[in-house]
Amino acid sequence: MRIVLLGTGGYHPNERRHTACLMLPELGLIFDAGTSFFRVQQFLQTRDLQIFLTHAHLDHIVGLSFFLVPMLTDQVDSVKLYGEASKLAAIQTHLFSEEIFPLLPDYEFTPLPETVSVREQGILQHISMEHPGGSVGYRIDWPGHSLAYITDTANPRQHLEFVKGVDLLIHECYFPDDMAEWADKTGHSHTTPVAELARDAQVGKLVLTHIDPQQTGDDPIGIKVAQQIFPNTILGEDLMELEF
Repeated sequence: MRIVLLGTGGYHPNERRHTACLMLPELGLIFDAGTSFFRVQQFLQTRDLQIFLTHAHLDHIVGLSFFLVPMLTDQVDSVKLYGEASKLAAIQTHLFSEEIFPLLPDYEFTPLPETVSVREQGILQHISMEHPGGSVGYRIDWPGHSLAYITDTANPRQHLEFVKGVDLLIHECYFPDDMAEWADKTGHSHTTPVAELARDAQVGKLVLTHIDPQQTGDDPIGIKVAQQIFPNTILGEDLMELEF
């Protein structure tokens, strides 16, 4: 099964990273809709899409306004958008207000149920996380393999049981350890606690994403620190493709 990291940055895009969006093209499955959402069109392989939003901060939803043309030109039959009811209402009221974006794309706004069935016999679950305004993390279990997507959280330990044993954990790592104070202030994660989570949850592979956009170098989070704790750790990059 293949997942494409369409956007691996946080807050705003920079020359290296767009903001959050992940896609499993063969399944028509997408997490978040940041500025990288414009890339979805080139990876389309299904006529129906399921989009799961972690929350409604602008860096995770602005791309929903980029998909109007593919919908108007019949490149997809349906796009079901899942999220917490209050977040969906905020998107409809504000992002798609007539003054800001006058033509509402034909999304099917769907309050997030306890579980959701996805293609290939997958079952999706979610968990509430600690972040200003609230956020949710996701886990999908298929027969024989699994993944979890966790972003915008200040407390990785709180979802240890939720991600336990997944084959692939994609987790935000906004800051390196020497900026831990800023992680606490902003409701984000830093390197060591995320790597310790992967180790203690006995996941198969850890991919670090949602990187501080002020950091554009090759190692913005101290990858060796993470790998000393959990060796099978990599830093996510835009358009990276992973098999799991």
